[in-house]
Amino acid sequence: MKKKLLVFTSSFPRWKNDIIPPFVYELSKRLTSKFDVYVLAPHYTNAKRYEIMGGMKVYRFKYFFERYEKLACFGGILPMLKKNKLYFFEVPFFIIAEFFNLKKLVKQIKPDIIHVHWIIPQGFIAMLIKKLTGVPYVVTTHGGDIFGVQGKIPRYIKKITLKNAKYITVVSNAIKREILNKIDSNLDIKVIPMGVDSKLFNPNKKDLSLKKKYNINGHFLLFVGRLTEKKGVMYLLEAMPKVIKEFPKTKLMIIGSGELEQKLKKLVQKLKIQNNIIFMGSIQNKELPKYYATADIFIGPSIIAKGGDTEGLGLTFVEAGLCGCLLIGSDIGGVSDVIIQNNGLFVKEKDSGDISDKIIKLMKNPMKNKNRTRKMLINKFDWKIIKEKYEDIIK
Repeated sequence: MKKKLLVFTSSFPRWKNDIIPPFVYELSKRLTSKFDVYVLAPHYTNAKRYEIMGGMKVYRFKYFFERYEKLACFGGILPMLKKNKLYFFEVPFFIIAEFFNLKKLVKQIKPDIIHVHWIIPQGFIAMLIKKLTGVPYVVTTHGGDIFGVQGKIPRYIKKITLKNAKYITVVSNAIKREILNKIDSNLDIKVIPMGVDSKLFNPNKKDLSLKKKYNINGHFLLFVGRLTEKKGVMYLLEAMPKVIKEFPKTKLMIIGSGELEQKLKKLVQKLKIQNNIIFMGSIQNKELPKYYATADIFIGPSIIAKGGDTEGLGLTFVEAGLCGCLLIGSDIGGVSDVIIQNNGLFVKEKDSGDISDKIIKLMKNPMKNKNRTRKMLINKFDWKIIKEKYEDIIK
């Protein structure tokens, strides 16, 4: 008889083929081979309150008037709060709803263990439920709750939540260092990244018709991610005039959306580079491989945002590397866990000049060890390996 695993998360697909990053879904789905998996996640306008997805029983809790239930969507709670201060009004209702719905579901299904994604607020709620019911929890932090939530009270909440967890996992070494340096140096923390499907993301997905469709006759540069402050896209755009001067046919494609989208489009106009920039908006995860595999260089110029938030891991670097892209990224957060063994170049944070220089350098002297890069990334990030590590912990 399988043990019961309850996954408690604020990020989960609202429906099939959703544009919300699916990493919690993908991990939890793979754990169904060893566990009966239940999921508790926030409700969203027009989403089902209960359904079976990928072999998991998914419960979505309501926390506000349905038309306004968007706090945990489109990049997560922190970006939504930055986008619109009115969402702060929903936070108390969200936390109260999490507590009572988790308590109710634990009583109903009697799980053997809870797997919590993010310390705040889910981890803290799971700790309270543990005190009431005795059900242990594993907490996984993806970075936003460590880098982006600061202050004495949040630090105390994080510390007691982590100390009461059965196991602690983080998705990058940068997050582990941050916790040990600033929260509690005595914690036992395991670094287990979120995974990537190496069969889906591979160089064979190359589709030259994309170049024809978007009139790309020169170098093909690519960015994939939310258009938020910590992604640093502004600095990439500011680097482009110098790149275009050297290689006039270069095109940069930007896949993703976010609160800075209109501001970035205005910057493109101001820089007069609109003929070389393609804004794609958000696309489904299953469509991404052909863009990665067709592009020459993937660039992720992440920064440390004003509130301290930064890149927890940067799975897009992994996806791009698996598809054969050369990589350029800022040496901050968890990016250094991916750009290793000569598979790309680091750039200085918020330095457009360095970004343009590194792009031009790779254009003139492209690295030729793509097969070795792919093998290294598979050994470190393939879902099969990640799933087995979580199975060992949760069992």
